[in-house]
Amino acid sequence: MGGCCSVSMSCDQVVNQCSQWLCVKVSYIHNLSENLASLEKAMGSLKAKRDDLQRRVDKEEFTGRRQRLVQVQDCWSGNNARKGMEERVNIVGLYGMGGVGKTTLLKQINNKFSEIGGRFDVVIWVVVSKNVAVHRIQGDIAKKLGLGGKEWDEKNDNERALDIHNVLKRKKFVLILDDIWEKVNLNEIGVPNPGRKNGCKVAFTTRNRDVCGRMGVDDPIQVRCLATNEAWDLFEKKVGKNTLGSHQDIPKLARKVAEKCRGLPLALNVIGETMASKNTIREWRRAIDVLTSSASDFSGVENEIYPILKYSYDSLNGEGFIEEKEGREKALNQGYEILGTLIRSCLLLEGGEDVNMHDVVRDMAIWIASDLERHKEKCIVQTRVGLREVPRVKNARRLSLIGNDIESISESLDCPQLTTLLLGGNKYLATISEQISELVSLRYLDLSGTKIKRLPVGVQELKMLIQLNLEYTFKLENLDGISKLSSLRTLKLGDSKVWLDMMLMKELKLLEHLEYISVSISSSLVGELSVYDLRVWRCIQQVTISKHGEELVRVLDLSAMDNPCKIYIEKCGMREIKIEKTPWNKSLTNPCYSNLSDVEIKECDGLNELTWLLFAPNLIRLTLSRLKQVEEIISKEKGESVLEEETCKIIPFQKLEFFALYDLPELKSIYWNALPFQRLRALYISDHCQKLKKLPLDSKSVFKIEEFEILYKGDEWIKGVEWEDEATRQRFFPSCSP
Repeated sequence: MGGCCSVSMSCDQVVNQCSQWLCVKVSYIHNLSENLASLEKAMGSLKAKRDDLQRRVDKEEFTGRRQRLVQVQDCWSGNNARKGMEERVNIVGLYGMGGVGKTTLLKQINNKFSEIGGRFDVVIWVVVSKNVAVHRIQGDIAKKLGLGGKEWDEKNDNERALDIHNVLKRKKFVLILDDIWEKVNLNEIGVPNPGRKNGCKVAFTTRNRDVCGRMGVDDPIQVRCLATNEAWDLFEKKVGKNTLGSHQDIPKLARKVAEKCRGLPLALNVIGETMASKNTIREWRRAIDVLTSSASDFSGVENEIYPILKYSYDSLNGEGFIEEKEGREKALNQGYEILGTLIRSCLLLEGGEDVNMHDVVRDMAIWIASDLERHKEKCIVQTRVGLREVPRVKNARRLSLIGNDIESISESLDCPQLTTLLLGGNKYLATISEQISELVSLRYLDLSGTKIKRLPVGVQELKMLIQLNLEYTFKLENLDGISKLSSLRTLKLGDSKVWLDMMLMKELKLLEHLEYISVSISSSLVGELSVYDLRVWRCIQQVTISKHGEELVRVLDLSAMDNPCKIYIEKCGMREIKIEKTPWNKSLTNPCYSNLSDVEIKECDGLNELTWLLFAPNLIRLTLSRLKQVEEIISKEKGESVLEEETCKIIPFQKLEFFALYDLPELKSIYWNALPFQRLRALYISDHCQKLKKLPLDSKSVFKIEEFEILYKGDEWIKGVEWEDEATRQRFFPSCSP
């Protein structure tokens, strides 16, 4: 709100100028017709000043934080759609990554309540930070309440809590706790519990969503990074108009520098202030180069940005490999638990099915991995910077050169301790030196998206290698000698030229530790390969099944493939996909495909139903396209037969989030009854599904209707939809959009 003072002064100045102008120009009123042009010009000047003033006010009010401030106010006043209009919230938690502006927002809340005279008796601000110290927090509260003195200082925490409680129970207060890392026990401090009866409020900030839950807030407000326009406004303000106007090319370069901050206010502030004195385009180009290649070398980053972000890293338990002694399923559960911890700590960002890392957090992680820059050579990351050859490095442990223009690796890398080598996305890379065999400590090798035709023989000497990524290697001809990689656990061959055949199957059989395979398989070989070696077959977790050659398969049996996460089936001529009971799965609803999350089927003209999807209870994405003869997704006749035979109840698509139907001209039914679709967020229907008139929805379907959308093409289709009843139409029609 500090900006409002200068804005008010500007308003007074404009009003004074208006008055002075009217006095001086009074003679013009008597000759209005003669001086109309002069008046219009002056009015235009005033209007421009007014518009400029309004723009500055709007900028101060809305730059990045205004909407979040309104969100908190609505939450406290009861105007909160998430909680219901009649329910007020007395404790509000704000969480987000370090440097995102939580404290700034909290200060705005503090100022807002301090300005409201009479509504609250006292507004108390306490900075908590790590290691909650009850004694110190009580001291900060006491100062605001007028408690203190020698007698107070000699009291223990329980006595202090009683004194604070006796004062606050007679007041309507707002308590603001900034930067908490663990639960703060309000009763232990002496703070009465806020509630509707006493009208008191508590707000806090934290970097960890788990803390919000511990504080009794199950629906906290996430403070996110600024949008592009908001970020630029902040950066522009820090750099200053004089610097931006010192050369015509600087504004364009400045926007590139601002983009490197990815909306993080802490980075925008520090880097903006650093660039405020840079008046030449060379300095700005240098800034872009440094922020791209080694951000820690940029002035202010290592001392002012990374230490703040590192607090979140330091709060983690530790690092290391996930032990799989108790089985793969428990190891996967532990992995998801770790991902959840990183997401709730705001070190990873959720994006649908995927997670990603903010660029500044990524740079901070590299800084930590290189021992806070003391050993930069340990972890080298130069991704997408246009490299044409591998940089000369020595004693590196992790080397990431993803997305460059490297054509060959002809020389030896003098890095006997190198554990990670990431070369994916180097689309011109065709040859790798046989001296790769010298990387005796290598555990992770990524060659995805390269032009290699064969693996060098030297790869066979990498006895420590546990993961090999060869996805999207469209020129790779074979994997001869891969059985020599005795420690290999993960082999990724998805969208590679190498398909799984009997020769490769025999090699993979020799890999005792193999656990994960992504691969393409000819539909004609599925039956033969599935019975050759069940252990290897059950390692396949991502598979593309397609027609390979002229052989035609009428029935595709997926019974033995019980462990995939993703199945893609394309250009096959079979008439049926079936699942039968197996010795390890005597009940089809046990379930068969508990890990299956993603299914895509396209250009399989012989299919007319996909009832086997009943046995994929954890399906998240389902995409069906160009299936010319499919009439039912789940056949009523087959489905009812299965349901009668099995003892447990099957409810299809309970966890489905995305459902897409493209070019299914004969499709008439998805399912014969309405389904709950508890997690469905999007249903896409193309303009070539005209026979689909009835959707499996009723007035209770879809849990989060406010987040749901039906996307369609063709006005004729939406006009012809036969809704279950009027209540169903009213529930879903607003979610429909072309």
